[in-house]
Amino acid sequence: MAVKNIILLATMLSAGAFAAHAEPKVAVKDMPPEVIAAVQKAQPGITITEAEYKARDGREYYDVEGKLKGAEIELDMLKQNGVWEVVEIQRDIKWSSAPAAVREAVEKSSKGIVPVRVIESKQADDKGVVYELFAPGQPQDPAVEVMWKNNKAEVLKERWPH
Repeated sequence: MAVKNIILLATMLSAGAFAAHAEPKVAVKDMPPEVIAAVQKAQPGITITEAEYKARDGREYYDVEGKLKGAEIELDMLKQNGVWEVVEIQRDIKWSSAPAAVREAVEKSSKGIVPVRVIESKQADDKGVVYELFAPGQPQDPAVEVMWKNNKAEVLKERWPH
């Protein structure tokens, strides 16, 4: 009997630990007004469709999804010094739409893959554009990330923080 109780308790605890890592969806009506205002300032005319709140590595984020001129777009918001700021604006693109130098850098790297999904992530304050490439069968994390800045492409050695 005690073994069954221990197994049941372990199962409950592991399920609770998994749920604690889930990223909760936030209804647009429940989003902080300052997040909505920052999104609308960065992308006038956006229609916000949904959001997720995240807390990661001591930082607070909102991933805000919407439509702009019929296209899907996502803005990653980060709370810095008590203020919500856009840190990157993302959209899915075709691999063939990425700059030629970005495609060449991936081909030359030891990680040369043909991605099944490409996310273009424009960084705030002209810090560049990160291209996130997803390999077949690996939809959660990019297999390769490339920084495009000042007409130069660099395959990143470490994952981009946002």
